[in-house]
Amino acid sequence: MLWMLLMAESSKVIHVRNVGHEISENDLLQLFQPFGVITKLVMLRAKNQALLQMQDVSSAITALQFFTNVQPTIRGRNVYIQFSSHQELTTAEQNIHGREDEPNRILLVTVHHMLYPITVDVLHQVFSPYGFVEKIVTFQKSAGFQALIQYQAQQCAASARTSLQGRNIYDGCCQLDIQFSNLEELQVNYNNDLSRDYTNPSLPSEQKGRLPHPGYGDAGVAYPQMANTSAIAAAFGGGLPPGITGTNDRCTILVSNLNTDSVDEDKLFNLFSLYGNIVRIKLLRNKPDHALVQMGDGFQAELAVHFLKGAMLFGKRLEVNYSKHPNITPGTDSHDYVNSNLNRFNRNAAKNYRYCCSPTKMIHLSTLPQDVTEEEVVNHVQEHGAILNTKVFEMNGKKQALVQFENEEEAAEALVCKHATSLGGSIIRISFSQLQTI
Repeated sequence: MLWMLLMAESSKVIHVRNVGHEISENDLLQLFQPFGVITKLVMLRAKNQALLQMQDVSSAITALQFFTNVQPTIRGRNVYIQFSSHQELTTAEQNIHGREDEPNRILLVTVHHMLYPITVDVLHQVFSPYGFVEKIVTFQKSAGFQALIQYQAQQCAASARTSLQGRNIYDGCCQLDIQFSNLEELQVNYNNDLSRDYTNPSLPSEQKGRLPHPGYGDAGVAYPQMANTSAIAAAFGGGLPPGITGTNDRCTILVSNLNTDSVDEDKLFNLFSLYGNIVRIKLLRNKPDHALVQMGDGFQAELAVHFLKGAMLFGKRLEVNYSKHPNITPGTDSHDYVNSNLNRFNRNAAKNYRYCCSPTKMIHLSTLPQDVTEEEVVNHVQEHGAILNTKVFEMNGKKQALVQFENEEEAAEALVCKHATSLGGSIIRISFSQLQTI
């Protein structure tokens, strides 16, 4: 029966999941080489996945048959394998996944385990021994801290990739993951710690109220999740919400007047992640009721400031403003969320933008257990305030719920305390609902 199932779904392309950044191409090759010749391998670093093509279907079937009885493990991490929906890996498919095997003079560099800040100067010091570096642009994306590095010559980029792939910038941390970019030319508008054009030292160091150049990340583009302002406006139904300009490029927010007895980094994450991906959060030790929140880009920061300014949380009215700091330096006093799978905007960014609003009296709970009852939902959140109404329903085959509190503050407290908690064995998601009544 198993053999017939494997034959029915078979492909010579194998899809591997849970591929951590510590797992290299060679690790995957060693795992699958006993089953036959491997012709192609594509690492999907941003998704912690890989696609691997065997020479023929029978080799792939042999591998999957073996691993139905043996849990494949690489460097202490369980990986999970299945047949891919692809029957063949083509160059075009590899490009779609952000991987370009054709050598190029521009490198896409992702830095993992970034315990120390990485600046343009640090990257230039690391990459310049392999040839003349023309331009560097750094940015923050869902995959982590990234940089685009443009050499004068293609062979210099290839040499740097061969020599530096998998190496650490500092001892035990800041590991380099290097791919060829498919960009033809980098555009740098400013020479500062985030971007540098070594062929044009006369560029200004600061932005003067204009939108950054689109295409890279928060150092070179305001909206890494969406292509441009019009695309974001489309996500909101054709226009930006009233009061939202779409031109802010400041990513870090200063939150003050916090209830120091009740608030921690995770609760702030649960609240601010409604408006964008969270890179890092830092509670200020010298001002205990203050915190810094670094969002994924300037547009997401603008949404958070707009919708949360003056919101009530744990008996305090929040003051939410842009910070003078462009980012939060990683360290022991900050909490890093850049690779958190709880960030809501890694997938379906357009849908999540549509749900952005100020705190309401109604919360929406999703990813609930299929057998959940109304009583279980109420018991899970009732400690946070007076519940006026509840409703458990099914949409697209998945159980969801609405809970209406007496006021917005109680609903906000339930959200920050119970989002990403376990109910009946399921990790639930909570957001504000814009419905007025159930």
